[in-house]
Amino acid sequence: MQWESLLSTRRFKIIQDEVKETRTPATQEGGAGLRTDFHIDHDRVVFSSAFRRLGRKTQVHPLARHDHTHNRLTHSVEVASVGRSLGNRVGVMLEHAGQLPAGYTPHDIGAVVQVACLAHDIGNPPFGHTGEDALRDWFRAERNAHWLQGLSPAEIRDVQTYEGNAHGLRMLASLEMYTGEGGMRLTAAALGTLIKYPWTSDAPPAYERDKFNIYRAELPYFERVAAELGLQRRSALQWSRHPLSYLMEAADDICYAILDLEDAVEIGILDFKEFETLFSGFSDHERVWGMHDIRQKCGTLRGVAIGRCVTEVADKFMLHQRSLLHGEFPAKDLINLCDPSVQDALLQAKDLASNKVYRHRTKLVTELASYPCIAIILDALVPAAHAFISREGKDLSPREHLAMGLLDSHIQTGDSLYQAYMKVLDFVGAMTDNYAANMARELSGVGIL
Repeated sequence: MQWESLLSTRRFKIIQDEVKETRTPATQEGGAGLRTDFHIDHDRVVFSSAFRRLGRKTQVHPLARHDHTHNRLTHSVEVASVGRSLGNRVGVMLEHAGQLPAGYTPHDIGAVVQVACLAHDIGNPPFGHTGEDALRDWFRAERNAHWLQGLSPAEIRDVQTYEGNAHGLRMLASLEMYTGEGGMRLTAAALGTLIKYPWTSDAPPAYERDKFNIYRAELPYFERVAAELGLQRRSALQWSRHPLSYLMEAADDICYAILDLEDAVEIGILDFKEFETLFSGFSDHERVWGMHDIRQKCGTLRGVAIGRCVTEVADKFMLHQRSLLHGEFPAKDLINLCDPSVQDALLQAKDLASNKVYRHRTKLVTELASYPCIAIILDALVPAAHAFISREGKDLSPREHLAMGLLDSHIQTGDSLYQAYMKVLDFVGAMTDNYAANMARELSGVGIL
């Protein structure tokens, strides 16, 4: 892989099922003082309705009532900030090493990573990862197996494995802006950097833990993007990762490891001393010790810890740049190669969150409630979608007509059953926590008065 192709600013559209290069009027702005192609990407993500909905989607605490806890929107903005810092730092080092292609600046690297970070959670369903599990649980339940008859094995695997990462690509490449015609039509560089798991749901790596980035519906589009970037094709359904995706991944890991604990201190689940013990080694401890406001102490420790992590990760990226470009990166992620003090602090932070924050009773109860919530919605929509497709839109029962009305006529008579189910998942996955909870309550009949 070469940086010249990995930083491609080409955009693609879909016209009559063909993926073609496109140039929009906005793309012609590339003059001094105006938006670069990557700034255009940034603005398209920020102004999308999908990005705006993240403000009402779970980061850690579903339906949180505390004003200072993170949601998916604030988390994404903070990850983008860290990602930009990582990208800028790597960009400067690439420039100093004479490896930055002509026509690019170090800030372009930062901007590409920032865009990917902004969009990295844009496909998350209501209730976060529990929402993913609830959607999978419904389609995998034996009582619902008959709804899958007629789908191919690959289509069944897609439908049964709602994946926020894959739906993120679907959001950007199919659903937002130019619906069905290339979506937001972001640059190839930004899309490649976004893709953490460059394989389909039925590729071997996806069976290890249900992680993948490409639904069959978006496979032709991604194939064109991957070819443009020069990503190595490992098999018919799997590619090597874009090197900058490792920076996006690191920014996300740094933020949730540190900020999830800061939220826990804020709402009283975690004692400040536990937070302080983890990250005091990164800062001038006496300075923090002299502060009286807990929120100020947390903020200082957090800022210094993130700064240290950024330096470490960027340095390790450059140290392993050759293996990253050859698709032969030897570790799980960049943090896994950092100084032991950084590794240990982040690992202990994740363990503490897993044992004390993610297992807190208030969180568990709400997450358990998300399963019947999602089930109530799918119980209404999937049978109606099946009836609409199998009967070509005719002879629907009154109940099926009502359910189809909820979908705002997104499903057309020419759709396949797979396309119809994906549109159901698009509809449910796009819901905010509040919207999903209210719809389930109303469909159950409890909220009828």
